[in-house]
Amino acid sequence: MNRLALFDCDGTLVDSQANICVAMEHCFDQARLIPPDRAAIRRIVGLSLPQALAELLPDADAALHHALADDYKRAFHALRGKGLVDEPLFEGIAEAIEALDADGWLLGVATGKSDRGLALCLEHHGLKHRFVTLQTADRHPSKPHPAMIEAAIAEAGASPETTVMIGDTSFDMLMGRAAEAHALGVAWGYHAPEELSVAGAHRIAHEPAAIPMHLKEFA
Repeated sequence: MNRLALFDCDGTLVDSQANICVAMEHCFDQARLIPPDRAAIRRIVGLSLPQALAELLPDADAALHHALADDYKRAFHALRGKGLVDEPLFEGIAEAIEALDADGWLLGVATGKSDRGLALCLEHHGLKHRFVTLQTADRHPSKPHPAMIEAAIAEAGASPETTVMIGDTSFDMLMGRAAEAHALGVAWGYHAPEELSVAGAHRIAHEPAAIPMHLKEFA
């Protein structure tokens, strides 16, 4: 059975918080609403947009959540069109991916990004060819529902026992557990390591170079 290392994107592979915060603030401004503070915005990174907005505005109705989600997408596309989207890889991530690939792991992504957003991000960093399965919010329920992992496992010819979900949020850890996969938290993203442990992380990687070492424990 193939071994599958499944990465979250925002907060795990790339640091995209600045773009997300700016686009979120813009969509709230458009609706004449007071934007949430950036700490609150960072906490919902990883959820699909309507679910993220429901977390930020729990008393609003679904119609407003979806309207804000559409405005968020337009704001993000406008930033990209102006060349203002900056999603740098975290230092050491490219090397960790190369090490896993060399060790025979199949690689995938499970993210709250759209198909288009993920493709642009991976192409920009020259990484798209590394991944055999790409699962996004366009085709699945929001994290922590296990659908993304289940689809990735099927595409990669893996099994839950040979799959590791690698992510920076409690949503990733809960999703990994729900799919009966291993869950590896990373400490450089948007949720604290303590939260990842509470959400079910089997291990915490404190730097990207530690990811291949932790995955040897799951192999």
